[in-house]
Amino acid sequence: MLPPYVLIFVCAGFLPASMAESSAQYPPLWDVTPGRFQDYPFEANRFIINPWNYLERMGMYKILLSQSAKYFSDLGPNNEENLLWGLPLQHGWQFHTGRLADPTNVTTCGYEAGDPLCISEESWWACMNYHLCTLPVLAAVDAGIMGVSSDQVQLLPPQNDQENFCYNVTDCESAFPEVMGKWKAFYEVIHQSGHFVFHWLVWADVSPCACLYFRLPYYDPPEGDFGNSWVTAVDFISFLRFPTTQGQTATFQSSLPQRLLISGDSAPFIPDFTPMQNQVLFMLNSLHQMNTVRITIGLVLWMVFFFLLLTKLFGLSTFGDVFLQQ
Repeated sequence: MLPPYVLIFVCAGFLPASMAESSAQYPPLWDVTPGRFQDYPFEANRFIINPWNYLERMGMYKILLSQSAKYFSDLGPNNEENLLWGLPLQHGWQFHTGRLADPTNVTTCGYEAGDPLCISEESWWACMNYHLCTLPVLAAVDAGIMGVSSDQVQLLPPQNDQENFCYNVTDCESAFPEVMGKWKAFYEVIHQSGHFVFHWLVWADVSPCACLYFRLPYYDPPEGDFGNSWVTAVDFISFLRFPTTQGQTATFQSSLPQRLLISGDSAPFIPDFTPMQNQVLFMLNSLHQMNTVRITIGLVLWMVFFFLLLTKLFGLSTFGDVFLQQ
């Protein structure tokens, strides 16, 4: 493994002078995604949602964005500065890049030749995202900002692995009380104040997903390594409080791998990746390797790299600019 100071200079050298590529401002199929609970089946006084369908899971995010819009209106027009945009945009990136499909190839779930909107329970990415969808959405329901009562939303289980997931407010509060409690506290504070309170923002927490790591070996080693690196990156991005607004999240995601990694892919030398994608993948993998040994060095390296990356992507000159834009 390269020394930290070498990695810093290597990454700085790889940074392109400008960000020529652009990324979609909305997740795939956003226009046809359900936007109200009333768009879902209603049975036994409950809205029934199938989170193993891309549109139905994305609809949960869309309702959350809509119902929370008024709390972020002071930050900018058209709900673009809503810091919850990072959740649906990340889900859309996973769908677009084929990461929600069945990695075992036993079924056609998630593939164009089969059921392209299917979300596979065998997908590590899909199962990680499940908790990053259901917990913040159901906590919002419980906090009273979604327009329905806590007992009116019921999620359908996957076909097989049902014990690793929760399906309604009561289930999720019992299974993941700490994370649900943090999300609910965040919503209650902004609801009471009537606007966004930065101190109370709950950054993505992937700790409920630890039981799902047995799915990573379904992928080729480079993709499995990237999955681990992604979890580490989420932790560090959360620490830096990167503003996950619509535009900034979409731009940042354009630097992430736009397909599944396969055997033989080795950043920063993947020929069909852009220089930025190669560099970011290389940096994320290096950060994860370093973080397993010395977290202090990893944190310093990540802060230096992230500053350089933000400078190139958004023209930000200091970390202070990031906070000021919130």
